[in-house]
Amino acid sequence: MRDLLTEIAETAREVARRGGGEDELVAVTVRREYPAAVDDVWTAVTDPARLARWFAPVTGDLRAGGTFAVEGNADGEIRACSPPSTLVLTWGAPVSVVTVRLTAAGGATLLELEHTVPVAFAGSGAGALFVGPGWDVALLGLGLHLRGEDVGDPVAWEGGEEVRRAGAASIDAWVATVTASGTATPEEVAGGEVAARAQFTPEPTAG
Repeated sequence: MRDLLTEIAETAREVARRGGGEDELVAVTVRREYPAAVDDVWTAVTDPARLARWFAPVTGDLRAGGTFAVEGNADGEIRACSPPSTLVLTWGAPVSVVTVRLTAAGGATLLELEHTVPVAFAGSGAGALFVGPGWDVALLGLGLHLRGEDVGDPVAWEGGEEVRRAGAASIDAWVATVTASGTATPEEVAGGEVAARAQFTPEPTAG
């Protein structure tokens, strides 16, 4: 099994503000390369039976124009589905849009996940700290699944100490990314970091 901290370090991240006025967006992008064929990665991110093994149980009318629900997480509408390259869906709200793009890279696949929300919704580029670490951990689970190392119960796995350490490293990486992007003030970044650590790496409860 590969070290999860190594995989966090190998992940590419980007935060940008696009457009202007009421239409200005914060775009949070994660890129990972997987040693698997595009068709394999596509089914891993769209087949409910496979999603349940690394992400969460997903139900709904899983086609363009259909709706979906992720157990214990978000629901939304599937806006576009073009196998095996592009999936576009809303995530929890119509203004929160996730786009997954898959591109063949030799015998591997480059996965790009972009999550956009209005600046009015995110506040600033520091909004990346509310979603980026969660996507990082999800993509760690996908990597394990594609290597045949299923996590078992994704919720229990995400609560484990190894993933907690990876989550902490992810938050550090997102703080650096947001800071370098110039899309948020130092105070906004600091507030986002505090919220991210409380959400993604809470102190273990005694018991």
